[in-house]
Amino acid sequence: MNTPAGPAPTEVVRIRPSGGWRAVNLAEVWRYRELLFFLTLRDVKLRYKQTALGVAWAVLQPLATMTVFAVFFGKLGKLPSDGQPYALFVLAALLPWQLFAYALTQSSNSLVAEQRLITKVYFPRLIVPVASVLSGLVDFGVTLVLVLIAMALFGVVPTAAILALPVLTLFAVATALAIGLWLSALNVQYRDVRYTIPFLTQFWLFVSPVAYPASIVPEQYRTLYGLNPMAGVIEGTRWALLGTDAPDWGLMGVSAAVVAVLLAGGLYYFKRMEKTFADVV
Repeated sequence: MNTPAGPAPTEVVRIRPSGGWRAVNLAEVWRYRELLFFLTLRDVKLRYKQTALGVAWAVLQPLATMTVFAVFFGKLGKLPSDGQPYALFVLAALLPWQLFAYALTQSSNSLVAEQRLITKVYFPRLIVPVASVLSGLVDFGVTLVLVLIAMALFGVVPTAAILALPVLTLFAVATALAIGLWLSALNVQYRDVRYTIPFLTQFWLFVSPVAYPASIVPEQYRTLYGLNPMAGVIEGTRWALLGTDAPDWGLMGVSAAVVAVLLAGGLYYFKRMEKTFADVV
């Protein structure tokens, strides 16, 4: 007589905090990809929940900024625009800049904002700032349509360089995530970090070539200027969309190296501090 088989034994997974400096387990992050998708979608919905204009804010914000810059820096300041209409010149720069600024702000505050979730459920904490960064891509897509419409109105035809736009967008996302990982982990320990973020973003705007071309920076300072990774992103985006002169590849190389170092360091530091998030947040 055959005895009916009992229930399969339950697998027990023990979660222990890691010690020392260890790399992020990307395979574990991939296993939680559905949670990443859910948090990203939730962030997008919450941003426009109970708003009168909804996604129209993604159009109004760059248009308002472009108008102010065109009046004060273009008309009154007479800043150069690489042979392009100044309004379009600025709008093309605002495309990656607004993605970066939004992603940086949201990712830096993401762990504190998700403290209830972090203290109750285990999952790779890296998912929280990544979801905050990815949610900014919706506004990026809306603004990109606005830029393409403006290009058509000004009679600017994109060249083959536009194929580089996805790479440059990834560059902007990586830059925001690299800085956001450092700031989000620090924000858990020191809550006054969040008060520095608006100032940091505003300061970063004016040291980035949004209202002016990077070509006005003296050549001997270009390498130093490339330490600002958004300089390479913005100049590259203008080249990709408007067909302006190719960016300074030396500047682009320095910017890429800075992002790689900041991202690698941010991932290790985030992993190092991850074990304390639930206790401190």
